[in-house]
Amino acid sequence: QVQLVESGGGLVQAGGSLRLSCVASGRTFSSYVLGWFRQAPGKERQFVAGINWSGGNTYYADSVKGRFSISRDNAKNTVYLQMNSLKPEDTAVYYCAADRSELIYMTPKFWDYWGQGTQVTVSS
Repeated sequence: QVQLVESGGGLVQAGGSLRLSCVASGRTFSSYVLGWFRQAPGKERQFVAGINWSGGNTYYADSVKGRFSISRDNAKNTVYLQMNSLKPEDTAVYYCAADRSELIYMTPKFWDYWGQGTQVTVSS
């Protein structure tokens, strides 16, 4: 069992930056694929970024490429999402997710564990 707790959300002006953190419990953290998803009001949850167990492979949604960066620190059981050049359309609840497979899925239903989410609001 893995428990995920996100932090770092908040209100920021367009063009600003935020860094989200997600701390995981569990001794096998380093073997999990980790990812970030987001869900805006009235919309489906969508993939934002994913990272493999070593941190050597990362994937991003087209909408955030070049602006967001995912990283992990296995010694701290933590995954990060650095978000730069934020836009109002980035406003959403951001969720951390973990998966026991070796693949990074863009579909939420294939992920095993989820955090409670953290709100990110970008004002124009």
